[in-house]
Amino acid sequence: MGDNELQNLVEEISIQFFNKPFRHTAFFNSRLRTTGGRYMLRSHNIEINRSYLEQLGEQELIGIIKHELCHYHLHLEGKGYQHRDHDFKTLLKKVGAPRFCSTLPNRPEVRTQKTVRIYQCTGCAQQYNRKRRINTSKYVCGKCRGKLIEIHV
Repeated sequence: MGDNELQNLVEEISIQFFNKPFRHTAFFNSRLRTTGGRYMLRSHNIEINRSYLEQLGEQELIGIIKHELCHYHLHLEGKGYQHRDHDFKTLLKKVGAPRFCSTLPNRPEVRTQKTVRIYQCTGCAQQYNRKRRINTSKYVCGKCRGKLIEIHV
């Protein structure tokens, strides 16, 4: 599916489910990573992540288009178009659009657990948990001013 076919599909869905025309541009954006699509407030264009079509199919793509069209039509009407707004939630239910898109199967979990570094004082055995590495020649124990050593990476 190319950008022209996507544009036609968005226009058809807009008429079919919203009874309103889509008068702007819809296109695939290959730079989108964590979302299925986005509605641009200034230009009123809709960008879609091609990976969702390729990996999850056309039904998921239609759901994403409906979701973005909810943002589009509510914004142009001056109503609440954000995820937290009552107008938006109501319109999503009315047209059968998902509130959030599915996660891609080959995409690793976005939130990965950070490694924790553990430093211990040689004098009083006080332990410090840190996300970032610290310079042990510059920093000392806050309790007894003893030397710090890294015991866990």
